[in-house]
Amino acid sequence: MKDPVWIATPQHLLAMVEEISNEPVVAVDTESNSLYVYRERVCLVQISTPRTDYLVDPLAINDLTPLAQFFADNSRQKIFHAAEYDVICLKRDYGFEFHNIFDTMIAARILGETQVGLGSLLQINFSIKLDKRFQRADWGKRPLSQAMLDYARMDTHFLFDLKLLLEAKLSEKNLLELAREDFNLVCATNPTEPEPNGKSCWKVSGNARLSPRESAILHSLCAYRDMYARKVDLPHFKVMSNDLLVEITRANPGTLEEMKDVAGMSENVYKRHADGLLKAVLAGNSAPPLKRERTTRPDPATLKRLNALHEWRKEQGKKLEVESDVVLPREIMEKIATRNPANLSELKSIMQKIPWRFTRYGSAILAVTHAKGSTHETII
Repeated sequence: MKDPVWIATPQHLLAMVEEISNEPVVAVDTESNSLYVYRERVCLVQISTPRTDYLVDPLAINDLTPLAQFFADNSRQKIFHAAEYDVICLKRDYGFEFHNIFDTMIAARILGETQVGLGSLLQINFSIKLDKRFQRADWGKRPLSQAMLDYARMDTHFLFDLKLLLEAKLSEKNLLELAREDFNLVCATNPTEPEPNGKSCWKVSGNARLSPRESAILHSLCAYRDMYARKVDLPHFKVMSNDLLVEITRANPGTLEEMKDVAGMSENVYKRHADGLLKAVLAGNSAPPLKRERTTRPDPATLKRLNALHEWRKEQGKKLEVESDVVLPREIMEKIATRNPANLSELKSIMQKIPWRFTRYGSAILAVTHAKGSTHETII
């Protein structure tokens, strides 16, 4: 196996794009640094052809625009494993558009594989054992060690044989169109806008048991942690844990001595943050009580349709020996239950992004929603 090609200049990037321009199939992966910085970014892009592995350094090349046409080209297939996160990161950082993806993890799920991680699939099918010790490494540091470079290239190097194997199995079971349907859904995945910091307290585990006054304190503590994390460029959990924020909220300390006695307060966190935390607690006590916005609960008829669809989906999943969301994605299932289509034409509109499933399951789905829970059998 020859060494991977390191791409760290605009000229090298253009040369690589030219070299892969005639490749009908390439393999792609990315590495990011979410565990080490306040706002993550793509730190490495791995691109493989059947002959060469390339490692593109986005930290050294400011403009990755030459890759835009490559990702958007519908005539060339891009193999990913678990593409959704990679697509989201690349769209977020560079605005890329994606077409013609083959996702080996999605393919494995549709085939009902019990282990769908890349390492497991390669071990089971090809007796290839991947070294996963750098899975949580800091990919934003430079230079990368030789061991990290070797690790990175392995995530794309073997995808070609895996893709061919899974594609053949999908074709044999007449499930290739279903897989392509989900590949297209991944291409359309978009990054979500980060929520305003004011709502971050609702994401902290344990907030549901807090009073409105305590919620205001927790909100203030979250705002302090976010401000500090942004300042020092660290993820929230490396500044202080959610559990500690909840403990401080419940203790509601009014002095530095009381802050020191909060359960879980370490000496380092106290030395660095005691003053800021105390000010945040006092600010939270002075702020208006904070009430959680009530989530609109679906009406009983919608809930009944949703439960009926859920049970039908689960039964179909058992028959196919796959997870139930392979039969019908949850987001579309909820839309069907909410909109309650009166006929196949209306249902087709809701399921327009998953036409294979509409063709196979449309009549059964409509019968389930109209019968509000009767059982129907659909066979592929």
